[in-house]
Amino acid sequence: MARVIEAKLDARDVRIGIVVSRFNMVVTEKLLQGALDALKRYGGREENIDVLRVPGCFEIPFFASKMAFSGKYDALVCLGAVIRGETAHFEHIASEVTRGIGSVTRASKIPIAFGVLTTYNMEQALQRAGSEMENKGFEAALVAIEMANLNRTVL
Repeated sequence: MARVIEAKLDARDVRIGIVVSRFNMVVTEKLLQGALDALKRYGGREENIDVLRVPGCFEIPFFASKMAFSGKYDALVCLGAVIRGETAHFEHIASEVTRGIGSVTRASKIPIAFGVLTTYNMEQALQRAGSEMENKGFEAALVAIEMANLNRTVL
């Protein structure tokens, strides 16, 4: 029979860094509150959680990289909202933030949870940052907890 390795959702001893964009703050603050709620609900302690605010989503990968290579964190959560406008700017930013976070994830030795929304309008973004069951920040924090614990198990 195959050996199955799973990790618990236990944030008691998990050090988490959160990088959150200030752009579209009405959305990103809800994502951040969802992430903080998840971490606290699963035993996370305030002294083990750092929140770093950046101007926009494009800046997230830069500081995710600095945090990932600092040795201070077991996992990161990246939060932001890229909402389509009337120009091609949406495609460029969404692509670069995704590529940048992915690059940091592959290069670093810690998991990075992706909580950056890419939506067609503000209504969709607010829905995804809404209640606990729909809050992508909450979901990203759960991923970070599980992946941090799994990373400890597998290493």
